[in-house]
Order: sequence, then C-alpha cells, then structure tokens
Amino acid sequence: MNKHRFVEFAILILTLAVSLTISAQERYDPAAQITAQRQGMASLAVMDGVWRGPAWTILPSGQKHSITQTERIGPLLDGSIKVIEGRGYEPDGRVGFNAFGIVSYDPATHAYNLHSHAQGRVGDFVLKPTADGYVWEIPAGPMILRYTAVIKDGAWREVGDRVLPGREPVRFFEMSLKRVGDSNWPAAGTVPPK
Repeated sequence: MNKHRFVEFAILILTLAVSLTISAQERYDPAAQITAQRQGMASLAVMDGVWRGPAWTILPSGQKHSITQTERIGPLLDGSIKVIEGRGYEPDGRVGFNAFGIVSYDPATHAYNLHSHAQGRVGDFVLKPTADGYVWEIPAGPMILRYTAVIKDGAWREVGDRVLPGREPVRFFEMSLKRVGDSNWPAAGTVPPK
C-alpha cells in the first residue's frame, strides 16, 4: 500500500471510529422522549374533556352563519399527543362541520404542531401555547388566518381573524364553549390482546 492510500485509509478508519463513538453516546431512549413530550403537553391539559356552545362564521357570501360547536379532546400515546374532534351542528341537528386534529410537542425544537383535517383539507400548523390558551395560524397567500383561544374557568373562547399586512384584522369566526364533562376518548375502547 502506498503512502497516499495509507493516509486515506487511516482517515476513513478514524472517521468511522468517531462516528461510532458519537452514535453510542447518543442512543435513542424512547421512554425519555415520551416523558419529554408528555411534559410539553401538560400546558394544554386544560383542553381535555367535552365542550359545547354557540359558534358563528362568516360565509364567502358575507352572511353570518351560526351553529352549535362541540369538541371532544383527550390524550393518547401515554399522554404524548392530544387528539381533537370538532363538530358543528346545524339548527336541524345535522353535522355541517367536522374536523380532526392532533397536537404534538417536539422536545428537540420546543415547538408544538397541529396536524389538522377539516373540510377536505389537510395541514400542519405551528401552535403556540399562551398563558391562558393558544394561537395558531394558517398562511393564505398574503393573508394569515389567525386563531386565538382563551381557556379558563371551564370556558373556551376562540376567535378567527383574517390578517392582511397594513390593515386591521377582520373577525370571521367565534366560538364560546363551556366544558360539559370529562371524556375517556380517545383512549377508551382499545382492543385487548385476547
């Protein structure tokens, strides 16, 4: 082996040894990861339960449309995520709106994510907990749809505003829910091993 090949081989072996040492020191610990996720989700525990109340939205026609909104929310995966189902009931009792969401926390980035399914659309959005609720936004071209929630004393008020640069926000959604009870959803009804 010539001197040049020997140096290349030595550098390769050294690089491999360093990589293996780093990998051994940074072994993935699922229990620690889930614990960190669960701790991150603790600030949103106030959302858990069953909620109901009036809500309204402004339709594309400009008409104000009122519904009865319900939410059922609970932890899953040992409390490391939060699962949400929202239903909007028309005055005749039929479901006019149905949405499903999963909130998760990434301990590495200290960021919360809302993965949402609603009205045939799917999206991932940054959710930012606040002292008494949260804020999340949907980018829509130059406009942002901003949802701001305050949850305290068994009441949950959430508003949606259209925000355009240089203009005052325009309110297009509001719901005022009351907590009506606990929920064992989604953890209830698991399939037993036998």
